[in-house]
Amino acid sequence: METLYINTPKIGPRLFIQHGFATNISAKQIGSDCWINQQVTIGYTFAPDPPIIGNGVRVSAGAKVVGNITIGDNAIIAANAAVVKDVGENEVVGGVPAKIIGENVEHKLYFGENENILK
Repeated sequence: METLYINTPKIGPRLFIQHGFATNISAKQIGSDCWINQQVTIGYTFAPDPPIIGNGVRVSAGAKVVGNITIGDNAIIAANAAVVKDVGENEVVGGVPAKIIGENVEHKLYFGENENILK
């Protein structure tokens, strides 16, 4: 049985999908060095455009990222969060609806095009 669906026209290098069970990825684009866990939905609502996922974004298990929104570089989406608004670079968001709960200082996945070494 297939349970991982990816309908994203532009995906950067080194996308890591951990446990793709019940995962639907329908973003406008996904940057490089991203990490997506199981039971995640990235996709449409009634908005004509899907989300844009930046570089080094981590989307934790069960999270929903929907609407015409942008997720900034190195943002972290907490487990089971419902993201319906833009998330800035290095922001950690969680809750329903998601709100800022911290700043990503130590767990960055993306360091720029010339510095793709995890630190």
